[in-house]
Amino acid sequence: MKIAEVVRKWPETAGTFMEWGLHCYGCAVAQFESIEQGAVAHGIEADKLVDALNNTLEKKEE
Repeated sequence: MKIAEVVRKWPETAGTFMEWGLHCYGCAVAQFESIEQGAVAHGIEADKLVDALNNTLEKKEE
């Protein structure tokens, strides 16, 4: 899933992207870049970022 799609669908994930150093979630590249691609470009393990995003969404549901 593209980063911009994630933030559009789940706006609460924007803070998580910021915390993980992906400050450009609203830029043009985010329209085409997947979570994995963004993570790799920033030297982040994609699985850990996805876990953090999922945790953010789980907290919202509580």
